[in-house]
Amino acid sequence: MTAHSAMAAFETAGGCLTVGGIPLDRLAERVGSTPFFAYDRRLIERRVRELRAALPASIALHYAIKANPMPAVVQHLARLVDGFDVASAGEMHVALDTGMPPGEISFAGPGKTDAELRQAIASGVTIELESFLEAGRVAALGEALGIRPRVAVRINPDFQVRGSGMRMGGGAQQFGVDAELMPQLLRDIAARELEFLGFHIFAGSQNLHADSIIEAQNRTIELVLRLCADAPGPIRYLNIGGGFGIPYFERDEALALGRVGANLAQLAGVASERLPEAQIVVELGRYLVGESGLYVTRVVDRKVSRGKTFLVVDGGLHHQLAASGNFGQSIRRNYPIAIGNRTASPAQETVSIVGCLCTPLDLLADNVSLPLARVGDLVVIFQAGAYGLTASPTAFLGHPAPAQVLV
Repeated sequence: MTAHSAMAAFETAGGCLTVGGIPLDRLAERVGSTPFFAYDRRLIERRVRELRAALPASIALHYAIKANPMPAVVQHLARLVDGFDVASAGEMHVALDTGMPPGEISFAGPGKTDAELRQAIASGVTIELESFLEAGRVAALGEALGIRPRVAVRINPDFQVRGSGMRMGGGAQQFGVDAELMPQLLRDIAARELEFLGFHIFAGSQNLHADSIIEAQNRTIELVLRLCADAPGPIRYLNIGGGFGIPYFERDEALALGRVGANLAQLAGVASERLPEAQIVVELGRYLVGESGLYVTRVVDRKVSRGKTFLVVDGGLHHQLAASGNFGQSIRRNYPIAIGNRTASPAQETVSIVGCLCTPLDLLADNVSLPLARVGDLVVIFQAGAYGLTASPTAFLGHPAPAQVLV
């Protein structure tokens, strides 16, 4: 993905990028300081509309809060989606504060503490069990509280997803219970005071290949149909994950959402016959919010070192680790980037953009062609709506945290 194609989602006015209709330079004054993250609520709404149009109406759409837990973003999404997935008690409290019914909130992730589990049981959210021991702990805590916990089981599938940026299923994993061990776990659940709801299978994330996602969804349904005979009750909840990717780099192509939706329509038909009580859930995070966000940082210096021009900005990897290439990239590539207050100017120089930290890892863009930038100009990194601030080492070197705004 190029900066031009990423910028196309945002309007411009007078040579300046706008967010939510507000020119970037004015927005910077409104925020009061740089760097900051800005999220465009209209782009989030547009993405949800696109998903609703592509997915069958019977599919529930859940938001994985880990992608962007900013309370204002989660509150905005509460009226657009059908449920939330959380991965900590902190995220659970953000979700509950929106008024989302607790029964539409699921709590996944390994290593849940007893304190977190007690809060989840008391709240009435669905706990996605990740191990035999966790099942026993949840049952014991529920008995102590006098509450029958709502549970589903996260399955580590016996297949892997091709093309995922991060594989979270297949092989040996810290996530979920191996598929071949599921019959025994389901018998254990049947013997305990647990309200069994169904299954969660999430095999991989950041996948741009429709064929791969379709194959994973097909195999997910096949696996569930094999396991449902051992279930201690009817399957009422079936979270098939998501993994829909967004383009970040040059030559990345957007996911063919229509093909994925058409396949889901066929699977929904099969499920309605074989699992008539099951609510199929597609759980998405990055795909809902990733392209709605910008990281905005200001040029504070420009220098030439042995023929190479550097723009030094007041932000860096401590806020936007992923753009520096230190969050999952094996080969560093540039995120789409622009001079946000000079969108009408042509590219005139090749520069590298570095942050304010005392480490050579603090490289936000390397050898990019941009308009001539001056001290005070606003550098914009696109695709910053997911896994930005909260996935970055904000305490590194003691710089202040950036602001976040939903516009």
